[in-house]
Amino acid sequence: MYAVIKTGGKQYRVVAGEKLKIEQIPADVGTEITIDQILMVGEGESVSIGAPLVTGASVKATVLAQGRHDKITIFKMRRRKHYQKHQGHRQNYTEIRVDAIAGGSAA
Repeated sequence: MYAVIKTGGKQYRVVAGEKLKIEQIPADVGTEITIDQILMVGEGESVSIGAPLVTGASVKATVLAQGRHDKITIFKMRRRKHYQKHQGHRQNYTEIRVDAIAGGSAA
């Protein structure tokens, strides 16, 4: 069974037992969270697609870690204008493990 969830402005295809890094959510390490914005649930040939969300569907996950991604560098330059700008960014993330997917009905 798999599901397509929406969190942090992004969409992820998840299956039970999978680990993934999502945009940071305020939760302590070790706590169980419930994601209720489910766009699609599928199992074999049967697929439930929401309009926009699947009612009654939820994904239970456990928070494994809170962290920061590797640094990306931003370098802007205008040639012959004596302009250079250096900037860096590290995005926060929450690592979760998907425990269970509860299916629902499309609405």
